[in-house]
This record gives sequence, structure tokens and C-alpha cells, in this order.
Amino acid sequence: MADLDGNQENKQFYTDIPQTTGAFHIKGSNSLDWGMKNRLARIFNPDSGKTVMLAFDHGYFQGPTTGLERVDITILPLIPYADTLMLTRGILRSVIPPSSTQSIVLRASGGPSILKELSNEDIAVDIEDSVRLNASAMAVQVFIGGDYEQQSVINMTQLVDMGTRYGIPTLAVTAVGKDMVRDAKYFRLATRMCAELGAHYIKTYYVEDGFDTVTSCCPVPIVIAGGKKRPEPEALQMAYNAIQQGAAGVDMGRNIFQAESPTAMIQAVRAVVHANETPDKAFDLYTTLINQTA
Repeated sequence: MADLDGNQENKQFYTDIPQTTGAFHIKGSNSLDWGMKNRLARIFNPDSGKTVMLAFDHGYFQGPTTGLERVDITILPLIPYADTLMLTRGILRSVIPPSSTQSIVLRASGGPSILKELSNEDIAVDIEDSVRLNASAMAVQVFIGGDYEQQSVINMTQLVDMGTRYGIPTLAVTAVGKDMVRDAKYFRLATRMCAELGAHYIKTYYVEDGFDTVTSCCPVPIVIAGGKKRPEPEALQMAYNAIQQGAAGVDMGRNIFQAESPTAMIQAVRAVVHANETPDKAFDLYTTLINQTA
């Protein structure tokens, strides 16, 4: 061996170059453990710092949502274009190929269906199962202002504690009931509470008036929920506005899998999120991709 043969003088110690450790690229995460950072880096693209999450966990309380009747047919073709899949463990085990390299955000809360009070959730996934499933993060609903606000907040803090022991981040999803006001003041409250109590990143809704104040006062990344299905140009405009106002990505479901061409739509969304493309050019890409497959 070289070191035993007296060739130590050939070693390079680079004594003139100080060792440096760069800042982590995800907002508010620089002091986290390596495993936690690594999982977050699977979710948020290191080049753009942003993420395109494909949400299709709706069935955990809605049943077979339109567009998700057959996940194997409608969702699997979209997976290559997503950075992250947000789904339930049942769909992950039964449908998603183990060869998939996309990061997994596992729906970890649940309980009531759309027939009951949705805010009455509990933690529905054991932390050990999240480890077994190689989850990059766990998602929990938080109903600030809901009937079961306190329980949902405690659910989140318990999930944060469990995830921290195993290096798995927690995504807090700020659920909004039909009687709650959807404005910047509410979302500043909801997102800041979740961040202060330990959530590593937060999913919330975009609002046209004052969304930049929501992202500005939240110390961890915010991704926007796609929400109800809207025309494709409007969905792309919403994604663009959110990114320009500080969002670190989108978590879209119905605006992708219920689009006229889901495959074209997710690629157009990627152009907005990762390439900073304008909504008009992203929609041009969308129509071009449709025409190529016509």
C-alpha cells in the first residue's frame, strides 16, 4: 500500500484552502440534522430551491375523487414530472412502483369523512410505518379556527416530535373550513403558528391580496395548495403569482389530474416553478404539448 511504502509525501492536504460549509438552500432549515436536510432536499430541488408536489391523497376523506378513480391509470404517467408525491400509505403500497425515485410525502392524519366534521382528525400513521415506507416528510392537517383546532395542533406537534426522533420532516397543511375567512390575516396566523410549533414546511392557500406578507413572516418554506379546479391559464397564473411572492413551490392535485391534459399541465407547472416561466409562455407550452400528442 502507498502509505506503507514511504509515499506519504504525495498526499494533498490543501492547507491553503479553508474548509467551508455552505448554507443549506431551504429556508429556516440550516440547523436541522443531516438526515432531515437530506429528506427536505429530495422535496425541494437544490438548483431552484422549489418543488412541484403532485397531491392525490384526496381519497382519504373523499373516496374516489374525479380523476382518481383509477390512480394506476391517471397518476402513474405523471410521476416522472413531479418532484414529490403526496399520497396515502394505502395508495403508495398498492399502486406506486417501488422503482419510483420521487420523494414521498405521506398523509399521516385522518379520521372523519366528508360526511362528518373534518377537523376532528387524529394521527393515523405510526412513525415506524413512515420509516418503513422511506417517507421524505409526513403531512398533517391543522385546522386553525376549526371546531377541533386544539386537537389538530397537538396532532402536528406530536408528529413533529416523532419525526424529529427519526429525521423525518413534518408538513403542516393549513386546512380551511367553509365558514373560515380566506385572507392574508388568517393565513399569517395559521402558517406562523405551525412554524412556531415546529413544522418544517407548510402548505397553505394563495390569496391575491397580501400573500407576500404570509410568506415573509413565515420562517419556513410555504408551498401553495392548488385548491379547486380552475381553467388552466388561471391555475398557471396563480402558481406564477405565488412563486413571485415568495412561495417555495406548489402542491397541486385537481388542477393537474383534472386538466384536459394532465401530462401537459404538470410540465407547464414545472416551467413556472423551476424555470420562472411566465403564465402565458407556460400555457403556450401546455397547448404545444397537447398538439404534439394529438
